[in-house]
Amino acid sequence: MVSVNVGLVHYVLDHIYGTLLHRTKLGTPFFSRGWGGTKLDLLERMVKQLFPEAPCQNWPPTAVQPKWKTVWETKNSCLREGVFRTTCDERLIDALPPESHNARVAFLTPKDVSPEKMACVVHLAGTGDHSFERRLRLGGPLLKDNIATMVLESPYYGQRRPSMQHGAKLQCVSDLLLLGKATIDEARSLLYWLQAEAGYGKMGICGLSMGGVHAAMVGSLHPTPIATLPFLAPHSAVVPFCEGLYRHATAWEALREDAAALAKDATSLTEDAASGISIEQVKDRLWMTVIFLDTRSWSSRRHGRARKSGG
Repeated sequence: MVSVNVGLVHYVLDHIYGTLLHRTKLGTPFFSRGWGGTKLDLLERMVKQLFPEAPCQNWPPTAVQPKWKTVWETKNSCLREGVFRTTCDERLIDALPPESHNARVAFLTPKDVSPEKMACVVHLAGTGDHSFERRLRLGGPLLKDNIATMVLESPYYGQRRPSMQHGAKLQCVSDLLLLGKATIDEARSLLYWLQAEAGYGKMGICGLSMGGVHAAMVGSLHPTPIATLPFLAPHSAVVPFCEGLYRHATAWEALREDAAALAKDATSLTEDAASGISIEQVKDRLWMTVIFLDTRSWSSRRHGRARKSGG
């Protein structure tokens, strides 16, 4: 009898499908409009605010008061959806598309159980996860263990997707950073709401793929230990674009041309010298630009901050 490793088969089929799909160049690629210009400059200047010298400066985050409506209710559970204004810095709100200014969240809870006797896990979205359903299905079996599930819709996805964006294909590199920063800020505010307003004593944060990267960062910023599960997550949001399947679906030539134009404007390079920027140099710049979405750098910063504070 021949045994089959279903996980391995799924992995191979997924890579074959992804490679064929992206290599055919069907549809709009990621970052077709370049780096993002002034938005990218703003984000790079604000990265340091995530790790202030004093840990207490990072907590509490901006408070939220979601406006809830009940979607359905059974004898044992209840699903509500809430809306609140994103908790980003006002300068970042101006950089976000209008569709992303209001955050949406789904909240699946057991009935007739007090929050003090429950736990709650906040599920963050992976790339292309435009709805609540997939993550709510993961949360359903947890109800019997008195674990609630909160699902955050990321900026640029679902009802928060800009009208000019095709699917999950972000138009600029700055969009990737804005998505990450807004998701981190909103998730931290929801954790604070669960603790301070709803009365939950035990909480967790998790995510699949890109959501796992964001979950690791949210967990690292939390002032107390919190259950953190980055599932099938790379160490950086840039890995899929430079090393993974998305490298076939990234507009490298558009990024190269935009980088050349920026280099020509910022320096005394001639047009010929600026146009000599290679794709490898573009990839290097992408790595450095998205460094704040690299969990390895977050870990080292957190440890360094702990040493400074005597922790």
